[in-house]
Amino acid sequence: MGFKEMVAQDNARIILNTEEFAEYHTIRFDGEEYTDIPVVLTKVKQSDRTILQNDHVEGLYLVTAKAYFNAADTNGQVPEKGKVFEIDDGEALGRPFFRRYRVATSENAMGMIELELEAYGE
Repeated sequence: MGFKEMVAQDNARIILNTEEFAEYHTIRFDGEEYTDIPVVLTKVKQSDRTILQNDHVEGLYLVTAKAYFNAADTNGQVPEKGKVFEIDDGEALGRPFFRRYRVATSENAMGMIELELEAYGE
């Protein structure tokens, strides 16, 4: 077994282990939905957004999160920078609720997809 195979095996066995770090989520991007795949989602920071000179909106902040999942779980498809990425975040009115993010960075490192996500909230 080569190094890349060992890394892929460790990713699935350790990092994306749903008994340790990952949780099952449904994600959507590029018009496709991938149901019940192991995802590690961490909210990194919440900060005030940059306010432009003529911008008078108060109370909005930028939420930054990171998501990690196996490229094999999305048939090798990787969300592109600037695109919309949705992930289920509980239920509302008996249906899954999806939180929408914009992909700030996207990387496929030896089969592990790493996304930095941004969303505005109130």
